[in-house]
Parts: sequence; structure tokens; C-alpha cells
Amino acid sequence: MAGCARPPAGARVVSLVPSLTEAVAVTLPGALVGVTDWCTHPAGLDVTRIGGTKNPKLDRILALAPDLVIANEEENRAPDLDALRAAGLRVLVTEVRSVPQAFAELDRVLAACGAPRRPGWLERAEAAWTAPPRPQGRTRAVVPIWRRPWMVLGRDTFAGDVLARLGVDHRYAGHPERYPRVPLEELRAAAPDLVVLPDEPYRFTADDGPESFPGLPCALVSGRHLTWYGPSLAEAPRVLAEALAAARR
Repeated sequence: MAGCARPPAGARVVSLVPSLTEAVAVTLPGALVGVTDWCTHPAGLDVTRIGGTKNPKLDRILALAPDLVIANEEENRAPDLDALRAAGLRVLVTEVRSVPQAFAELDRVLAACGAPRRPGWLERAEAAWTAPPRPQGRTRAVVPIWRRPWMVLGRDTFAGDVLARLGVDHRYAGHPERYPRVPLEELRAAAPDLVVLPDEPYRFTADDGPESFPGLPCALVSGRHLTWYGPSLAEAPRVLAEALAAARR
């Protein structure tokens, strides 16, 4: 597969995935030469911005002459990745739909970027998920990720697996689509025990989201801890469990 071989020491890496940007930047300072406009962590990362995850500026990436481009099958578009390969660049594409898969892919990415050993933060993250905090009983939830139109977590998603490991079963885990559009009336009629509202990709807040679900407890959670697979994984079980528990009280 393209991108499996280890690049030379001092490799130049372009990341098209915010989660992977943080993972590489923390592990291999100086390796990244280009990242997307949505790569917000670590703060103050001073490298070339190459556009969005769905609309990267391919000419900027080519001008950086990277040894490796790291991407994700969900966050990035296949035509863009094909164009980069056709231009002669090595592209490593990850697939992350569960917590164990996240750890395996992070190992693969960091090794491909030249990491000499597994970083401590990754060891701590895996240990944190070995025995995550759980409530006494399981909770059934709906998990909107967008409004206008309303969209929710569906089948086979990383965020869904994260929540399941914290005792939350989301209502549309068996839906044919991974991120289905579901009318608000149907979400209410599903009669969930809880509504989980992350602050990304749509930025739900206390004033934007809960009012649509009168009478239902709403957990406002960190999107970075729910959907990112990187250093945030180490604290995600605790941070998310606290937010979920607060909403259940």
C-alpha cells in the first residue's frame, strides 16, 4: 500500500487530517510542513496551510515537495488523493472506525513518518481505554452532528464506538448510512434517554441545540474528545464520562 515504507530521517510530512496533525506534531516536532485550515492543535502550529480537508489546494501541497501525505478515507476525498499520487507523491490513507483501530492506525502513521519508537502519550491513551469509566446502566441516545438539516451518528463510526465504550448506545447505530439525515420530529419520537451534542463538526452550545429537545437531558461534549484520534484519546474517557454523567443528573 502506498505510504507504508518509512521515509528518511527528517522527512517532510503534509497532514490532511486534524487528528493526525496533532499526533505527528506532538511526536515529531518539525516533521510537518503543511496542514489543513482545520488543524487547530497543537495551538500555534506554524506551518503552511493548504486549505480544507475536503478542498485542499493541491498546488500548495506539491510545492512543499513532501515525502509523505497522510490522509483519512472519511475526511478526505478520493479524487484529491488520486491526484496527489498521480503527481508522484506518497499517500498513506487511514481508516478509523473504532478505538482499537485508532491505536493501530496511529502506530502505522507515526512509524511511516519516522518515529523511532511508540510515544508515551499513545501508551497512556491505550491504557486509559483499557478500563474506561462506565455508569452502572447503559443509556440510549441520539447524537446529532449537524442541524439544518439534522444529521446524526449512524453505523460504523469512531464516535459511536467511543460512546459505546462509555455506556452509551446511540439510536441509529444500525442505520444503513454512517451519517444519516433524520428529521427532528423523528429524533424526538425515538424517545432517547439522552441527547449527546458535540461542539464539532456543528458547534452545538447551551443556546443552540438543547432547545430542540424539550424535556430530554442533553450532554454538551467536546467534539475533539469524541471524534479525534490523537493525544486527546488519553483524557477522552474521563472528559466525556464527566460530561455524560452531568447530563444524567
